[in-house]
Amino acid sequence: MNAVYPASPLPSGPLPDSLSDRDVTFKRIVWRLIPFLTLIWFLAWLDRVNVGFAKITMMSDLAWSDAIYGAGAGIFFFGYFFFEVPSNILLQKIGAKKTIMRITIGWGIVCVAMAWVKTPTQFYVLRFLMGAFEAGLQPGVILYLTYWLPAHRRGKALAFFVSASALSLMLGSPIAAYVMAALNGVGGYQGWQWLFIAEGIPSIVAGLVAWFLLSDSPAKASWLSAREKAHVEGELAVEARAMGDREHSFMASLRNPRVWVLIMVFFCIVAGNATLVYYGPSVVREAGVTDLKTLGWVMAGIYGCGWLGMIGNGFLSDRFKEVRWCTALAAALGAVGLLMTVYFLGQKNLAGVMFSLALSSAGTMGAIPIYWQIPSRYLSATALVVGLAVINSVANLAGYFSPQLLGYLKTTTGQYGQGLTMIAAVECIAPVLILLFVSREKGRNPVPPAH
Repeated sequence: MNAVYPASPLPSGPLPDSLSDRDVTFKRIVWRLIPFLTLIWFLAWLDRVNVGFAKITMMSDLAWSDAIYGAGAGIFFFGYFFFEVPSNILLQKIGAKKTIMRITIGWGIVCVAMAWVKTPTQFYVLRFLMGAFEAGLQPGVILYLTYWLPAHRRGKALAFFVSASALSLMLGSPIAAYVMAALNGVGGYQGWQWLFIAEGIPSIVAGLVAWFLLSDSPAKASWLSAREKAHVEGELAVEARAMGDREHSFMASLRNPRVWVLIMVFFCIVAGNATLVYYGPSVVREAGVTDLKTLGWVMAGIYGCGWLGMIGNGFLSDRFKEVRWCTALAAALGAVGLLMTVYFLGQKNLAGVMFSLALSSAGTMGAIPIYWQIPSRYLSATALVVGLAVINSVANLAGYFSPQLLGYLKTTTGQYGQGLTMIAAVECIAPVLILLFVSREKGRNPVPPAH
């Protein structure tokens, strides 16, 4: 089985082994874990990307350039790079609830501290720390879910979890706009300062709740009966046998060219996603939306399409037991949307820019939850524990380079077109690599038969 934790022993006597019985068990697990984990990821993205909205007034208040902002927005991912593997290893050693509590409280404190940033150096240090604390959350949760759900039940669950990033952008945009407008000047603080304070505190609270709500594994879940634990163990065992031999050694997996292809694929997707997250509001503002509250609602609609893309693609993937094409076509759609944005931005066509960004959001964000079904086709045990973190940490360096690139080109050329075109070209590489190098057959998700 995929889980690193030891399996719970099978209880004696007859088991309620029908498919409908197992469906009830897994539905209970999903409702226990996914809403809270989704809330955690929602808050993580809220705190990670609120700088994109704060930028609108923060830069003028502090007299910073687009290049300074791009460097600060992107350095977050260096924190990710250096600390993601240790975080996933720590999760394996100390358990999920301690790890998630540490991560969530840490980034919440850093987010609040952002309200008092004055210099570019302070900005860079806090953004790095934000990445260092958040490192390991997404791959940690993806790993954590392999302890509870077989792959054929994980697509929709992962889609809901990962879609919290788009949901936070969708709801966070108008919230950020209203917080900045309503609290500007209160207590002597600017609106962008209140934004960091107001959105950091809930993360600290959620971190404390994690200790009481989460269980480290099915074997340690007091809220599952012995028969329900047997359902989990049974389906995971069937899946492990159907998947056949996979790489268990992490060092050996690094010598597998396919792992590096997976890193490159996700790098290309992240490049498009980081562009939408950190420069989406600025691009729409460039197209003609200058009112802060209106901009918030426009971005809510654009990111809402990303949320629909994630949920819709997750259902399609589970429905057709298809990962390869669902990921490739979604990434291609994201790249096409960015290219259309460049065209309509040049035409000063606001409606076209909004439509193109919405299209790119649906495609790029829709590719992410389905992509994460691919690594477990080739990795298991220790290789999966560390491999998920390595893939995410290395690929997320695109989150550093794309804002840097866009910030530099905007500062030197005065427009976004050249940078957006280059990012679209990078994202186009993802579907090509998937269709060329990701296996069609291996890892089709088996559904254990009813008895």
